Amino acid sequence: MAADCNPSSSAPALPRYLLRLDGLLRGEPAAREGRSLRDLFACILLFGFLYGGIMGTYGGVRGDRLLQVLYGGMKVPLLLLVTFVLSLPSFWVLNTLLGLAADFSDVLRALVSAQAALTLVLASLAPFTVVWYASTDAYHASILFNAAMFAAATFAAQSLLRRSYRPLIAQNPTHRWMLRLWVLIYAFVGIQMGWVLRPFLGHPDAPVQFFRSDSWGNAYEVVGRMVWEAVMRR
Repeated sequence: MAADCNPSSSAPALPRYLLRLDGLLRGEPAAREGRSLRDLFACILLFGFLYGGIMGTYGGVRGDRLLQVLYGGMKVPLLLLVTFVLSLPSFWVLNTLLGLAADFSDVLRALVSAQAALTLVLASLAPFTVVWYASTDAYHASILFNAAMFAAATFAAQSLLRRSYRPLIAQNPTHRWMLRLWVLIYAFVGIQMGWVLRPFLGHPDAPVQFFRSDSWGNAYEVVGRMVWEAVMRR
């Protein structure tokens, strides 16, 4: 069986591959589409790397900027996968405590499918990012633009996740509350991981780095301090 994101070179494989991606975005059951967890993780790696690489082109692909492209390509799937891995254990424990352990294989597939769909939507938005970079050299505006692309992809993925959860909720309404809890856990961890893994695009006046020198700070502490300073200045 060919993986979703690893189509063979034969001519008939590409249409099948595109149909599987279409099924993923439509929320078709994985069993019907022949998708395995391995296929879904392959999607996350491939499409996440694609968008991350585009992010890293900011500032021009020259000299060590090529290294920034590589770093960006690595960081987007790393962000999603590490956030997922850190969020999953507590979510599994809570599902088990609430008597939902028997459904967790379906829950896991729904969660991973949503992650794969998120990266696919991100990759589809990459041309807009290219146009934005060609239209402005404003560093902070480019960061905000990429944040908007992530927000759009996340919104689409959450819509798919809710659709995948409908059969589970029909069986047990407790799944509705667990879905909401997952969104909160994932967002909480994801914001911190995004802070740790920065920069995702290189600063024009700074050397290319995989991590900032102060990467291991607390994102919420920094944001809180910024809000406090803004209030005190008034």
